[in-house]
Amino acid sequence: MVKKVLRSLGGFSLYIILPVFLLCIWKGADLLGKIKPYTMPAPERVLKTAVDFIIDGTLLAHIVISALRVGEGFLIALVLALALGIGIGLSKKLEIITDLVVQVIKPIPPIAWIPLSILWFGIAEASKLYIIVVGAFFPILLNTVDGIKNIDPRYFELSKVYEVEYSRVVARVVLPGALPFIMTGIRVGLANAWICVVAAEMIAATKGIGYMLMDGRSLARPDIVILGMLIIGIVGKIMDDVLKWVSKMIIRWN
Repeated sequence: MVKKVLRSLGGFSLYIILPVFLLCIWKGADLLGKIKPYTMPAPERVLKTAVDFIIDGTLLAHIVISALRVGEGFLIALVLALALGIGIGLSKKLEIITDLVVQVIKPIPPIAWIPLSILWFGIAEASKLYIIVVGAFFPILLNTVDGIKNIDPRYFELSKVYEVEYSRVVARVVLPGALPFIMTGIRVGLANAWICVVAAEMIAATKGIGYMLMDGRSLARPDIVILGMLIIGIVGKIMDDVLKWVSKMIIRWN
């Protein structure tokens, strides 16, 4: 038991050694006067701002608003991408019909769609949701198609020999076999959705983490900007860790 605890502590020490080292460099540069407070605040200043924002509820409000936007846009992208991805993966004709459009639109960064989304939807919630959907859609779509394409064709041949219904083969063989690819696409899609919501909020929003960053810039408060950046990274990691755990549970159960 003691050895297990010591092993866990050793693993945790390795896990946090780099962040602690970077924090020490940050504080050391501050003590040596190598950074200016109006460009890079001291670590304790960022911590104080975080505590103040937590106490008055500002930080939680921004996080909740951004998370709700991500959740709504991501679910829309998930449904659309899975439906189209399964269709393309199973139908050669649909793959040919959609290939040119997908290959042309896929390389366009989601942020490049922001000006057009504002022209179409204004600065209302629809423009932000549109950017999130675009950002999350293609990773899920492409991984779903790849997962289905990687299924061994012999399963389909055997199903014809034994006269198994096609829908049953898809439900019992194709989708479970493609599940690892699909879950990877979902994880990447969720990460993209989180990045996109921050970018959209920096341009047209009055609440959210992206707005918090721009507000900090306009107020010349680098402590708010750095706090916002840290929150983006922390929340993004938490979401990815949760989805990774869910993915393991689903694949293991399947």
